[in-house]
Amino acid sequence: MDWTVIPKNFTFLIEGLLVSFQLAGLTVAFALPIGCLIALGRLSSRKWIYYPATVFVNGLRANPLVLIVFWFYFLVPIIIGRPIGDFVSVLIAFVIFFSAYFAEIVRTGIQSIGKGQIWAGYSIGFTYFQTMRYVVLPPALKRMVPLLATQTIILFQGTTIAFVIGIKEFLHRTSLVAGRTLLSFELYIFAALVYFVICYFGSYVSSRLEVKR
Repeated sequence: MDWTVIPKNFTFLIEGLLVSFQLAGLTVAFALPIGCLIALGRLSSRKWIYYPATVFVNGLRANPLVLIVFWFYFLVPIIIGRPIGDFVSVLIAFVIFFSAYFAEIVRTGIQSIGKGQIWAGYSIGFTYFQTMRYVVLPPALKRMVPLLATQTIILFQGTTIAFVIGIKEFLHRTSLVAGRTLLSFELYIFAALVYFVICYFGSYVSSRLEVKR
């Protein structure tokens, strides 16, 4: 075994880890607000809002992430008539896919708030969306934080899917170095430890948030 392969390629590998963090961070930044809107649609009494939101959530949750990535990677350029770039296409796929999961977390959080608070919002003249924004969502989001943190960990693990379309995230770069040096054991052990440390820290934060809730 030759563990010196890790320090020799450390910068190259860490750059890939930064790509993974970037993809995960941007996905959360865009998918969570979209998920909130979809959750409101899932709770709407208006059928023309409820049914499209429900089909969106159930349709995406019934398909694997890798398939969604392939759809956007191959179909979007055909539809719009030009390429949009590997990173942008996988980011769009991640945002669409994980917004469905965030929507269900947000919906559950909203439903955990008593109807008394909703009627209190109506009683002071708020509209439905104002009531949700100012009265329901703040405490609901606080209750959702542990679940959102857990889903973010899953999302980070899912960034490895970007491997399949050539995005040079952490696992892809690890594979490239392993193929070049033939030191697969050392490199994949290192990759496993990196993912373990990051995900364990995320799980610890999530459990602490759960206790404080």
